[in-house]
Amino acid sequence: MSKLFRIGVDAMGGDNAPAEIVKGAYMAVEKYADVELTLFGREDDIKRHLPASHNRIKIIHCEDVIPMDTSDPAMAIRRQKESSLVMASKAVKDGEIDALVSAGATGALIAAGTLLVKRLKSVDRPALAPLVPTVKKGATTILCDAGATSESKASFIYQNAKLADIYAKNVLGIQNPRIGLLNIGTEDAKGGAEQVEAFALLKNDTSLNFLGNIESKSMISGDVDIIATDGYSGNIALKAVEGTAKDLLSLLKDEILSTTKGKIGGLLLKSTFDGLKEIINPKTVGGAILLGISAPVIKSPGSSDAETFMYSIGHAKKAVENDVISKIENALE
Repeated sequence: MSKLFRIGVDAMGGDNAPAEIVKGAYMAVEKYADVELTLFGREDDIKRHLPASHNRIKIIHCEDVIPMDTSDPAMAIRRQKESSLVMASKAVKDGEIDALVSAGATGALIAAGTLLVKRLKSVDRPALAPLVPTVKKGATTILCDAGATSESKASFIYQNAKLADIYAKNVLGIQNPRIGLLNIGTEDAKGGAEQVEAFALLKNDTSLNFLGNIESKSMISGDVDIIATDGYSGNIALKAVEGTAKDLLSLLKDEILSTTKGKIGGLLLKSTFDGLKEIINPKTVGGAILLGISAPVIKSPGSSDAETFMYSIGHAKKAVENDVISKIENALE
């Protein structure tokens, strides 16, 4: 029998939890034959939404839930010790599971990753690294950091690039990842003091394939494999891109359906539009990994439906399968 990858699921985290999370978990064990899931949360609620029992799904009852709008994530982690997120984080720290997936509050997940799962010794700040769909079919770009820390330092940005570079090579299979520094212009001297210093650090590191600055308007161009930035700027840029893509698709649909000609043309071009939607579909990228901590922790979008969460579990499986944590640790040392 092949090795089973033990993935923990925060079944109570997310806007659509537990219904969509539990359904997504069931879809995952059906899709991935080598995945074993442990669902952390209120047992009755989980069983109510589980389509059927499964020999690769088990449940750990957790009475408490950390709300999505928690104002003090670190305090919530310390106080709500019986919550699904805390108990799942302790399980991955203790080696009872190999990875953790949650669609819960981002701040709480980052706090759990930092305080419970723990940072790697050689990492100053963990970084959230989502895969951003690009206009090049099948290609994604790693955005690092996308909100794990709002503090901006050149050394943090440089380390974000290093972490993403290791991840791109060992999980995505990109041999020589192209790196861009998110900035307000493409000229070498653009940006504030942190960006100028980060530019110099990246340029002087010959182990990195650094191409220079990249503007936010080019984030989905596919011209780079990694966009390095601080968490504050990265989070704003990511949400702007996601919101624009969603609104443009909605506007396009409304315009097509507003006239008879549009409806006829829409039917003729349905396969083309479906292909376009799939290229920029954020569901299939599987959330964002929290890089720099001692086990794979995946942040699935808070609005995750079952399909999105299934792919997030797949992302966690891939990280475990490729032993990404050991490779990051070894490379940084």
